[in-house]
Amino acid sequence: MLTVEKIGGTSMSQFGDCLCNVIKRNRTESTMYNRIFVVSAYNNVTNWLLEHKKTGEPGVYAKFRNNEDYETALDEICRKLLDINHSFECIGLNLAEANNFIQYRIEQAKTYLSSMYQVLASGYVEKSNIYLAAREILASIGEAHSAWNSVNILNNHGINATFIDLCGFNDNEMLTIDERIHKAFQDIDYANTLCVATGYTKGTEGIMRAFDRGYSEVTFSKIAVDVQAEEAVIHKEYHLSSADPQLVGVDKSIPVGKTNYIIADQLADVGMEAIHPKAAKPLELAGIKIRIKNTFDPDHPGTVISKEYVSPVPKVEIVSGTDKVLAFEVHDPLMVGEVGYDLKVMQIMKNYQISYILKSTNANSITMVVWDKPYVHKMLEDLKTQVYQVQIKPVALVCAMGTNIAHPGFLYLGAKALSDNGINIECFAQSLKQVNMQFVITRDRYADAVIAMNDALCLQH
Repeated sequence: MLTVEKIGGTSMSQFGDCLCNVIKRNRTESTMYNRIFVVSAYNNVTNWLLEHKKTGEPGVYAKFRNNEDYETALDEICRKLLDINHSFECIGLNLAEANNFIQYRIEQAKTYLSSMYQVLASGYVEKSNIYLAAREILASIGEAHSAWNSVNILNNHGINATFIDLCGFNDNEMLTIDERIHKAFQDIDYANTLCVATGYTKGTEGIMRAFDRGYSEVTFSKIAVDVQAEEAVIHKEYHLSSADPQLVGVDKSIPVGKTNYIIADQLADVGMEAIHPKAAKPLELAGIKIRIKNTFDPDHPGTVISKEYVSPVPKVEIVSGTDKVLAFEVHDPLMVGEVGYDLKVMQIMKNYQISYILKSTNANSITMVVWDKPYVHKMLEDLKTQVYQVQIKPVALVCAMGTNIAHPGFLYLGAKALSDNGINIECFAQSLKQVNMQFVITRDRYADAVIAMNDALCLQH
């Protein structure tokens, strides 16, 4: 049974636990192999190289774009990576070899970036393409670092491991992402070696251009499809649970166990990705199940996401959401009966490349929920000039999701849980598919709402 398994950055930073809990646990010499591991960069490394994923704090990439001293910034990153290497010496990393590898890789990156600056200075090329290429180069450093280290540690533990470097630093082959992955794995004897691949893959289309920070999961997905894996496993630092344990408490956060790809899409839509939606689709179409496991709870089977699963009993599986959204309402007394009024609104949103999470309408109003981002505010200012009236409100969105909730009572229980806790429902939406009930509430009550709905809908089943 060939599996492709992804290890996230937080887990990679505790690689000693990964070694014991993921790679070696319950394995004998005969069952050690037939696995491909796709690894993320160590925790925060990609944030240092690009920008912080959550706060937006700039990294080396911003210095390159702003014509600042990116080389000194890369030297500082190199020192941090050497410190990370030192922390793994106690679990078998050959420090001298590891340091040589990452120092050489960073020097290579400097050479590429320097050449790009010269091309930029010529004025003959489109700057955006050069900036995207620089972003790709910087991103790849983190995954190359963690993958190489992992292989070195595994080999020093007597495990035959192979480094699959998909970063393309040492070749000028014009391969697509799929072509590079296929070429890298076509001659591997999986029964006798454990592969560790970089989460970054170089390709002519640019993996970050297409998927940005979700690229490692896309690499993971494409590898699983290419090698026709039996199962795709994601190792995270937490279970896929009924609700965020940081909000409701570990004792009230129940591992889901089983769900389907539709629910995974609903989670991604509110920013709580079990897996990047563009990574999930190829796996879904190929009929490959995803198993999400907690690195630090290795004996738990985790949660399996499959195409066909529907809970045999009606139940809410997950309560999730976000407090980082805006609700805006377009109101016009002349809207009633006018065909295609919302087309005007949607066209403005399309011009700004903005999609909505929720949409609800009445006779003369359209309400949408969107992410609270600077470019969204620009769109809303534009929208105000083209419609009768726009009202904007910072809000939170709390959702009750399940593969089998199309039954009387669930909406009542969700609304009652909010009402009993004095939380007003500002807006609501549910499609005919009935897999996701979306409640719009004030931001200050988000945590209270998640706790209340988890208690009422998930802990009672």
